[in-house]
Formats: sequence, C-alpha cells, structure tokens
Amino acid sequence: MDQSVRSDETGAATGSAAGRRGPAARPRVVLEGVGKEFPSSGGHGLTVLDDIDLVIEDREFLSIVGPSGCGKSTLLRLISGLMPPSRGRVLVDGAVVTGPPPDVGFMFQRDTLMPWATVAQNIGLGLELNGTPKGAHEARIAELLDLLGLAKFRDFLPAALSGGMRQRVALGRLLAYAPALYLMDEPFGALDAMTKMAMGRELLRIWSRYDKSVVFVTHDIEEAVGLSDRVVVMAAHPGRIVSEYVIDLPRPRDFRAVRLLPEFRALCETIWRDIGVE
Repeated sequence: MDQSVRSDETGAATGSAAGRRGPAARPRVVLEGVGKEFPSSGGHGLTVLDDIDLVIEDREFLSIVGPSGCGKSTLLRLISGLMPPSRGRVLVDGAVVTGPPPDVGFMFQRDTLMPWATVAQNIGLGLELNGTPKGAHEARIAELLDLLGLAKFRDFLPAALSGGMRQRVALGRLLAYAPALYLMDEPFGALDAMTKMAMGRELLRIWSRYDKSVVFVTHDIEEAVGLSDRVVVMAAHPGRIVSEYVIDLPRPRDFRAVRLLPEFRALCETIWRDIGVE
C-alpha cells in the first residue's frame, strides 16, 4: 500500500491525541491487510477495499475522506462488525472483530430515530441497550437533553423536529449508549451549512468532554480538518489509503475560528490535490 504521511507525527499540538493518551495506551482499532470484495453477476468479484493498514489510537478523532465509491462507509461497517472482511483482520480493543463489538456505536447520515417515540424515549434507548439501571435513566436523559439544548423538546416526536435537531437526538442516543468508539458515517451530510457548522462545534465540545475515539467519514474536507487529530485520504477502484495528515492545530479548537488560519487553508488545499480535485 502506498501510504504517505505528509505531516509531523509527533502530536505536539496542545491537547493533541498523543497528549491526551497515556504512554502505554493500546490502539482502539487496528486494521491489518484488510480487503473487501463483493460478488458480481459476471462472476468476477468487485474489489471495494484493498490492502488497508490503519491504526486508530485511543481517544483519537480520525476522519476519512475520499471520492464517492472509495469504500469509506464499507470501512466503517468492517470496524463495526456489520460485515466481515474478505481478507485481513480487524481488531477493536485488541480482539479480532467477528461481530458487532459491545463498545462501539454507529451514527448514520440519516437518523434512525424511532418515529413513534419522543425525544427523551429515543435518547433513553441508548441507556436500555447498555444496561443502565432503570432508576438512573431519568437523570441521565435530563443531563443529555440539557447538554444538547433539547430540554424544551423532550416530549416532541421526531416528525416535529428540524434535521439538525433530529441529529442532536441521534447524537444524544449515541452518548447515552456511551461506547468507547464512535463510528460516524457522514452524520451531518444532509444538513444545511449553518446547521452543519453548529453541529461540528457541538461535536467537538462533547468529544472533548467525554474523551472517546471517533472515526468520522465525510466528503467535506474542511469539516475533516476542522474536527480531527488526523485525516486519512482514500482513493477509489479499489479503495485504498493514499495519504495521511496529522492535523497539528491546537486544542481546544473553535470549529469556526480555526478555518481562518493559513495552516488550515494550506492543509485543505493539499488534501484536495491528493483526492484529485483542483
């Protein structure tokens, strides 16, 4: 695999992933020689991913960018155990993934809220799934509603909410489940620009508070650079990693203000060139 690292890998930025981890922290995710093929009607398999080697550290925020069809979403599904690799292996917390690991949560581009359940009930599902005692549900739901600015909407059904608010509820359910690893597949891709910016700031605030590992798939390079400790760039046909960038910008990071920095613009332009878009 041609995997070039184009930036300083010391993690020296204030509040960087390396600085948040202890010296002996085990990687959260390891992919070793991973490939994925799907059968085709002509008898020849379609190779979606080929020779993927990737390590995702504990408490790291890693984004994956690349053109449509490069296998970004497939990669998330392999990590989540929703589908097996055709070759190679995926490890989460040191264990080979053979099915959905218990400490992994998934957030999709389109929310998967239960339409018949209120905001509070949708968030509470995460508590039920992780086995939180019933007596602790109400306090935790109230805490998350307050954190996400949804307290006034606790008894609303999803149909009454805007797209951004629905994604806040989906994020609240993920937080209630409290996995160590968040897999996020273009969670803000369907939102308008202003709401997307607000959700990015919200996600950074929450991530810094709970200190989890995040793997974030997006088509938006500015979003990836603004959020991440590291950005992985993929190419298509077959999907493969072509470069990685350590985002050596200080934390805590203002998702809007960081976009004004010349280093930010330079990184985005370089990644655009990697993907092949001028």
